[in-house]
Amino acid sequence: MSNNVKVVETIDLASKIGGHITVATIDAPYGAGSESVVSIGVSLKDSGPDWKVHIPVSNIDALIAALSKAK
Repeated sequence: MSNNVKVVETIDLASKIGGHITVATIDAPYGAGSESVVSIGVSLKDSGPDWKVHIPVSNIDALIAALSKAK
């Protein structure tokens, strides 16, 4: 893993044994000066993520609010 990636938490995926959700931060993901992102990866097995999304840090509060509504 690159120096600019920091895993924040790994959560067991409720619907799949061996699956997990990984939340990480990535500084300058698209080169020097690019905004930091939160990377959310979903793995169905104990391997690399099957799906991944990058959310700009400036959108995190709005994303948390939307996830709370969805819950």
